[in-house]
Amino acid sequence: MYQSINPYTGEVVSAYQKLSDTKAVEVIATTHQTFLHWKTVSFSERSRLMHALADKLLEKKEELAEMITAEMGKIITESAAEIEKCAWLCNYYAENAAIMLEEESMPSDGTVSYVRFDPIGVVYAIMPWNFPFWQVFRFAIPTVMARNTVVLKHAPNVFGCASAIEQLFVESGFPEGVLSKLIISVEQSDKVIAHPLVQGVTLTGSRKAGKIVASVAGKYLKKSVMELGGSDPYIVLNDAEINNACKTGMCSRMLNAGQVCISAKRFIVEEHIFDDFVAEQKSLLENMVLGDPMLKETEMGPMARPDLLEQLEEQVNKSIRMGAELITGGRRIDDRFYAPTLLIKAHKGMPVYDEETFGPVSVVIPAKNADDAVRIANDTEYGLGASIWTQDMELAEKMAEQLEAGTIFINGMTKSDPRLPFGGTKRSGYGRELSHFGIREFVNIKTVWIK
Repeated sequence: MYQSINPYTGEVVSAYQKLSDTKAVEVIATTHQTFLHWKTVSFSERSRLMHALADKLLEKKEELAEMITAEMGKIITESAAEIEKCAWLCNYYAENAAIMLEEESMPSDGTVSYVRFDPIGVVYAIMPWNFPFWQVFRFAIPTVMARNTVVLKHAPNVFGCASAIEQLFVESGFPEGVLSKLIISVEQSDKVIAHPLVQGVTLTGSRKAGKIVASVAGKYLKKSVMELGGSDPYIVLNDAEINNACKTGMCSRMLNAGQVCISAKRFIVEEHIFDDFVAEQKSLLENMVLGDPMLKETEMGPMARPDLLEQLEEQVNKSIRMGAELITGGRRIDDRFYAPTLLIKAHKGMPVYDEETFGPVSVVIPAKNADDAVRIANDTEYGLGASIWTQDMELAEKMAEQLEAGTIFINGMTKSDPRLPFGGTKRSGYGRELSHFGIREFVNIKTVWIK
């Protein structure tokens, strides 16, 4: 039995019975049968249904936002924005998927040759709790528009969101089984990957989980996409608009109580403005409004689970023992909240420098110049996103070329956008979601040659 527990009140939101292996196989079989029909459905019909799904999301936005907040603690304004973004994504692919999947003519020694983008079948998704709708939709919408079907294993603390997503597809008119949830354990997950009807696997989660899932997918020769988090650098050069850079950086770092894979985590600031930047960030952190995530005036809610708070606390405490200097925060307020925290004097070997800190912890590191900032930024096993703040666009684009990350934002916070590919390099994973790159991850790129 799994339980969703409200991280703010401690109350049980709902409980879910784990599926037996036999029932899980039945769900996969049903999803495959749906695929056999779904792959024949015209684009115009798929587009109509996707627009209907967008409408349904907006119609039920308040109810769905409250579900997100109740299950994982995100403040209600951010939960509502998450639902709105999912609707945008649905409409985007409803309007653009046909062009993305259009046959491409290719020159060859044949009379005619072209490439088709055909569906592969059932794709298995293992999704996290921090954006319980967006992470699922980010993968599932382009995958379904490419005429595949989906089985979803969501994080246990947001199984209610998984059920709601499955129901939304049905209510919007999609055939039952286009997206099917699986209430299963981690141990059962390997069996799903191994199942012969499952043709691909995608995971958004920790590097540890990614290694396990990717190895199982590789064992059974299943195509996989891995989005495994990051320790994103946020570079601020001397000529940047420091107030804007600092405020935007704090928005990035403290979004969802710091529980965001692509948020700014290591602030790399040129020495000339370092002290001013630290002082400004300290003031912003100490004035954040923490409290009930259901209230619109709340700026930061609780962490999603007590074990995550404990892990973050240990990362900070160990770093301080190793010489990091605490500027503000650095403590749990209770078993729900961790105080917005700022550290300086971090170096390689410390958890807050080397590891992903999944919570409201900011680290500011001085850099001598732009080249030194790039060196520090790349001094990590991760490579998801990065931000650069400067008025020198020529320099910024040169730095962007040198940075080892999947996404670079110049004078803006790193974020996902349906129109742009999203994903990482190095230990942040491989493959892409969103844009035309994402819709082509789980397709058969089929060459047709005619003489």
